[in-house]
This record gives sequence, structure tokens and C-alpha cells, in this order.
Amino acid sequence: MSQEQHHVVPPRLLEGAPPTPFTAARIRETVLELLENPSPPRIVQAGHPVLRQRAAPYDGQLSNEELGLLISLMRDVMHKAPGVGLAAPQLGIPLQLAVLEDEYDVDPDIAAVRDREPLEFFAVLNPSYTALDDSVSAFYEGCLSVDGLQAVVQRHRRIQLDYDQPSGSRVSAEYSGWQARIVQHETDHLRGILYLDKAELRSLSANAEYAEHWAEPGIEKAKHGLGFLLP
Repeated sequence: MSQEQHHVVPPRLLEGAPPTPFTAARIRETVLELLENPSPPRIVQAGHPVLRQRAAPYDGQLSNEELGLLISLMRDVMHKAPGVGLAAPQLGIPLQLAVLEDEYDVDPDIAAVRDREPLEFFAVLNPSYTALDDSVSAFYEGCLSVDGLQAVVQRHRRIQLDYDQPSGSRVSAEYSGWQARIVQHETDHLRGILYLDKAELRSLSANAEYAEHWAEPGIEKAKHGLGFLLP
């Protein structure tokens, strides 16, 4: 920077993500291309425009069979990644659809600190969540669309999720702990939000550095070592 540059002007942020420009026909076309392709779909990465758009509400753009096939494909991709959730925009589809499942074996000490309980597979359409109280928790998170990085995110500890099931019925359910974290992470994807938007950036760590220095149940060591302030 030259000596004449005295002021730093922060970038202007958009007020909310822009809506997807995809029409219903283009969404269906994109889905059918994925379903007909014999190769596994690519999980798109940060910088892909679909990840920064508000996905279209699901209102029948697909037939019941097509929706079922898409959900099955998303579940397979999530398992192979591996991950505990996958949103349709992560496959380049700007549709309010996500799949969630957490059946991995986790060290009991880690599970206790993180309040992590198994989460059976389910798919959500048009989800939204609200906090049930003021309690929050902060832990490291990663994302299949931000490959190779992790960061600490503070999230609501207890939430209510409202969503449509693939059958068409509207459901409300309460989640807490790590389950609530997964729900918030995946629902945020459908609003054009990545976990980095809510992260404590001083905690940002490459996977290898996280594994070597900060891989423990909580974040106390990382807070002191990286110098960030969170509860």
C-alpha cells in the first residue's frame, strides 16, 4: 500500500442473497441432467454462484418420482463425501431441498461435550428455523463446499424447524445440540449463506492444522492459541 492510501473502505454487502434466476423449467432440466449422468455429481465449491443465491421454494417443479430419485442421489453423495448434510445448491441446484443424517460412531467424550446424538436420515423442503431460547454453543464446523477448511461457528443451541416433507405434509420439530447445528447449517445453504459468514475468522484452520493443533472436543485450546473471544 502506498503512503497516499490513508483510508480503507469496506466492501458494500448485499442485504440478503439475491434470488436464483433459474426458472422452474431450468431447475428441472438441471436435475434431470444430474440424474441421467452416470458419473457422480460434483459438489460445487465456494465461489459458485448458486451457493450465494436464495434457492427457489419447492412447489412441484419435479414429479414425485424425480424428487425421490434426487433425494436418493443426494443421500449417496452425502455418504460418499462423507458428510452429515447436503443441500441441493451444493450440487448446483437452486432448490430449497436438503438431506440430513448423522449416524457416525463418535467418541463418547466428544459426543458429550458437543451434545451430539445420532440423527436419522430425513429430507426437508422449504425449511426455516427459529431459536427457542437465547442459549448458544460454539464449535468447529466444516463444509463440503468449502473443502479443506474448518472454523468455529456460534449457533443457537435449541431451535424449532418447520419444513415440508417430500410427501407434502408440513412438519414442526425441535432440535438441540449438534443436531440443531446440522439443521441450521443446511438450512442456511438454502438462503445463500455459508458457515464462513457466521464464523470466527481467527479460528479458521486448514484441516491438517486443525488435526495437529485444535482437534479436541471443545474450543478452549483454539481460543487461547488463535486469540479469539467467544463464550
